[in-house]
Amino acid sequence: MTVRLVPAGAADAGLVAALHRQCFDEPWRVDGVRDLLAGPGAIALFAWPAARAGGPPPPCVPAAGEPAGFAIARLAADEGEIMAIGVRETARGRGIGRRLLDGLVTRLARRGARLAFLEAAEANAPALALYRARGFAVVGRRPGYYRGADGRRADALVMRLRLDVDPV
Repeated sequence: MTVRLVPAGAADAGLVAALHRQCFDEPWRVDGVRDLLAGPGAIALFAWPAARAGGPPPPCVPAAGEPAGFAIARLAADEGEIMAIGVRETARGRGIGRRLLDGLVTRLARRGARLAFLEAAEANAPALALYRARGFAVVGRRPGYYRGADGRRADALVMRLRLDVDPV
């Protein structure tokens, strides 16, 4: 599936929060997303399905005009923190998460980041495989970091990518 990466800003907080709620068990509040996106060093992207000439919208998009995914990072000094990458369930497995990750890493590197960090649930095998394939390495663990819909806690793996050595 072909997507275009489009920057998102504070005005898009409602849509980002709605997408986050669809992708994760612990949803973000709209006002928190707005503050994050308005803050210094924020980088946010939507993955919009490319239009098909003369045809219906791609099946991964439940309603016309909605993005298939989003990604948010922030830069502080020379370190980037990838805070969330979410892809609608119906759009997963089509390379959209990879495109979003690569878009964030590229933008962080262009803004001077030497390192990028992220956390992923230890049980999220598809995400961990993507991050490892893109060069991220596990550098730590956060016990009980995530809370699932059932109330259970799950560990997060902290991962790092050196951008000053091998930028994307």
